[in-house]
Amino acid sequence: MGLLNHERAAITFLARHLLVGTVGAVLFGTLVLVFDIAHLRTLAFESRDGLLTLGLFFFGLFITFGSVAMAIGIMSQGQDEN
Repeated sequence: MGLLNHERAAITFLARHLLVGTVGAVLFGTLVLVFDIAHLRTLAFESRDGLLTLGLFFFGLFITFGSVAMAIGIMSQGQDEN
């Protein structure tokens, strides 16, 4: 049993917004590390568990930015009826 057209459209809509949020998270996280904001790059690279630190950092950014992008997409669907 496959997806109906409106279900496929909704999933595609959300996936596109999630992709945009993920790209934003990668860009933001990379800029934070490049400019060493709050010495996060120094902390991660000098830590014994640097890979885990960076993984958790980017995972948190993916969740946050992806959720915000999906929420913006959903909220933009509303219509103003005056």
